[in-house]
Amino acid sequence: MNILFVCTGNTCRSAMAEAILRAKQANINVQSAGIYAKQGDAMSANAQAVLNDQHIAHAHAANTLTEEHLAWATVVLTMTNAHKQAILQAAPQYASKLYTLHEYTTNSAKDVRDPFGGSRAVYEETFTELQAAINQLPFWKER
Repeated sequence: MNILFVCTGNTCRSAMAEAILRAKQANINVQSAGIYAKQGDAMSANAQAVLNDQHIAHAHAANTLTEEHLAWATVVLTMTNAHKQAILQAAPQYASKLYTLHEYTTNSAKDVRDPFGGSRAVYEETFTELQAAINQLPFWKER
């Protein structure tokens, strides 16, 4: 299974989600990308700090979302409905594998809050939200 997390800049939410899922050592391939990411940008300092606090390994450079990412993915999980809609508009052929994270895990229309520019506490809240949603993914456990 190939999971792709998508957000705006691929330096906060999707990057943390990728690291969280990767740390579960599930039999899953995981990547992340951003709709407006600047290729090669580092993960935000607060995102790195929160992952370090949780002892979650991370080595990240931002990826700009491409059609190759979408084709590779079995499931594409966006952080917001706006991200999902942007992808649907640009690449409607991937609609069948495109969901928001909360839509896929809790059948909720809720967006994952963007911590960009926020305090460490805001990043910790986003981490907690991401971790709770990822813990509900139906396929991360070893089979």
